[in-house]
Amino acid sequence: MPEPDQTPPRATDTPGLEAEVRALREELSFLRRHRMFVIYQSVPRILFFRFAVGMAAGLGTVIGATVLLSVIIWALSQIEFLPIIGEWSAQIAQQIDAAVNGAD
Repeated sequence: MPEPDQTPPRATDTPGLEAEVRALREELSFLRRHRMFVIYQSVPRILFFRFAVGMAAGLGTVIGATVLLSVIIWALSQIEFLPIIGEWSAQIAQQIDAAVNGAD
């Protein structure tokens, strides 16, 4: 802690401090021009951006679940030799075939 009779250093006392402050100001002005800062300065833009992110996440979840379930069902339909799982997977495959053929 400085002594009471000492004064804090000023920008003119340290030549490097002025350059550092100038560089800091330039960085801050660069950050203010960054795309995310420009987007977040408008409420409608924020709402649209968040809506688009939510739609993309929802679509990705639906597509991922569809692919995962189809792979699981296909794998289960291939193992008909197991007593319980084989019968169950055969019933699922028959129901899917009936639904697909009935929809045509």
